[in-house]
Amino acid sequence: MIKAVILDDESRGSTLLQHKLQDFREVIEVIAVYNDPQEALQQIRNLKVDVVFLDVEMPIMNGFEFLESLGQFDFEVIFVTAYNIYTLDALKANALDYLLKPVDMEELRKAIDKLESKIQLKEKIRKMDFHESKPNPALKMALPTSEGIHLIKREDILRVEAMSNYSVFYLTNLSKIMVSKTLKEFEVQLETGNFLRINRSIIVNLDYIIKYKKGDGGTVEMIDGSELEVSASKKNLLIERLFST
Repeated sequence: MIKAVILDDESRGSTLLQHKLQDFREVIEVIAVYNDPQEALQQIRNLKVDVVFLDVEMPIMNGFEFLESLGQFDFEVIFVTAYNIYTLDALKANALDYLLKPVDMEELRKAIDKLESKIQLKEKIRKMDFHESKPNPALKMALPTSEGIHLIKREDILRVEAMSNYSVFYLTNLSKIMVSKTLKEFEVQLETGNFLRINRSIIVNLDYIIKYKKGDGGTVEMIDGSELEVSASKKNLLIERLFST
């Protein structure tokens, strides 16, 4: 059973969404509903959560600030908001989905189908040993969040993606760390490793690319199942880095 949390500062919005999720009660269970992001921040770490339905515009802290304050998290995020002014394509590249209020049932169904597929993929990835052939540990990076400073090995980074003015680190243990710094700042730190910025919004760890698909710029498929577009200007460099001997 998928464990879900709803965070929306408006009780009417959270109640309506909880009611709509009842149609999917065979696969998803709402274990907590919060209307105060600070309360959610204090309690969510003690819950086993698969997905958070997250509002964007909230008082005290918005949805992005909530994730950044949380620091490291391993749940999926589905944004639910009345506003479509947030670069939808960029958000969808990082969040599992982006639903506009009032939530359409068909769109909600698609989001839950996507969520089920992602959770199944996560289970497969958890059984993999990413470091079997990596005896030499990489230098650690310090990722500051409002929660504290996370120290991670570079080899544990699958990719880094821009989300508004934040950067989201996707790790091999399937957790994520959201940092209030731009992607450009991290590009400089990662340029000496086996990383490449494949478009304006994404830096990937080349070690975890499992397939390249041809196209104008093409796309890469990562070990976690994500498919990412490559800009035409980065195509030749990517191919050179991937297939050079």
